[in-house]
Amino acid sequence: MEIRSTTDEDLDVFVTTLHTAFGLFPETPAEGGGGVWWSALEMDRGLLARTADGRPVGTAASYSFELTLPGETLVPAPGVTAVGVLPSHRRQGVLSAMMRHQLTELRAGGEFLSVLLASEALIYRRFGYGPATYTHRLTVPRHRGALALPRAGGTAGAPTTGSVEVLRRAECGEILEEVYDRYRRVQPGALSRPHRWWALRAGQPPIAPAARYIAVHRDADGVPDGYASYSVDSGTLTVDETITADDAVFTALARFVLGHDLVSQVVFKHVPPGHPLRWQLADFRAGQVSDHTDWLWVRLLDVPRALTARGWFTDGELVLDVDDPFLGERGRHLLSVRDGKADCVPTDREPDLSLDISDLGSVYLGGTTPSTLVRAGHVRAHRPGAAALADALFAAERTPHCLHWF
Repeated sequence: MEIRSTTDEDLDVFVTTLHTAFGLFPETPAEGGGGVWWSALEMDRGLLARTADGRPVGTAASYSFELTLPGETLVPAPGVTAVGVLPSHRRQGVLSAMMRHQLTELRAGGEFLSVLLASEALIYRRFGYGPATYTHRLTVPRHRGALALPRAGGTAGAPTTGSVEVLRRAECGEILEEVYDRYRRVQPGALSRPHRWWALRAGQPPIAPAARYIAVHRDADGVPDGYASYSVDSGTLTVDETITADDAVFTALARFVLGHDLVSQVVFKHVPPGHPLRWQLADFRAGQVSDHTDWLWVRLLDVPRALTARGWFTDGELVLDVDDPFLGERGRHLLSVRDGKADCVPTDREPDLSLDISDLGSVYLGGTTPSTLVRAGHVRAHRPGAAALADALFAAERTPHCLHWF
């Protein structure tokens, strides 16, 4: 079997092989080559697995993204995508060979982490990825959707001094791109959406060409500072995503969609764990949580670089014994945090925590607490207090959340 990098000339065979692996048929791109999820593929970042006689049997690729780490640090993050093996060649080592090839190439290119959305949870832990952000769906019957006024001097639930304007998706492309970019730069776990994605209408709504209404929030000076993308079908208003870094603006957009006439319920498709919206409902039980699931998975390729790249909010020291069975590596690292910065060096000291590289990926953004993984039997704590210290160290300034689909 041969695994080789792809070029633009390989696009058709790459797309055909990928869709065959999933039992699907490719859509027809719109004029100009956009409007389908795979139109933003970067073919210089793709891999094609072929048999000895040249038949394509597997694909893998990655996008050029930026990931926002705790502390509002932006780092390059290859977004692994389009991974598939033909049904006739599964369980023959093709997938493992492609993933090892890809991780080796990424590391050789200077990357210290990669991310993906996992089609199946059992697959990607084997390759060192761990779930790092989570999301859920919140459904609110419209007749029970009143928001309570804030108490104890709070302001998040109070009406803003701004305004909400309803536009069609085609009328506000630049607004969406600008607002999303401001949001993702301060939201841990968020990925960039390159201009290429917006221009080609690649991905899911509101990037994709599907018809959507956009509720745009503007501040008191008329500057857009948030939006909600939504559609209405059979009495249900479904919000694809609500984008803003301001809790008060989020509440204003939620109040707008919850007050929409001629709908029986409002569905917020992507709400991060611990979001205050459910608590803002006058009737707490009106908000029904469902479809709680993992979203962004993280894989560290260079532990010291990854740990020193993010921001930290508690001082302390931990010795981490990290096992990376897929790449056949093991390292013991002394993590020292002072004044928001970390140093990470090899050490012979006894470990505080022993963990798999996939578990380190899960705790990296602050969305999974190390103590949870200790209790689950994934991570071993070697001394009392080690898990609690790790919880404090790895915590982020706000819950990491990723909305971007790729």
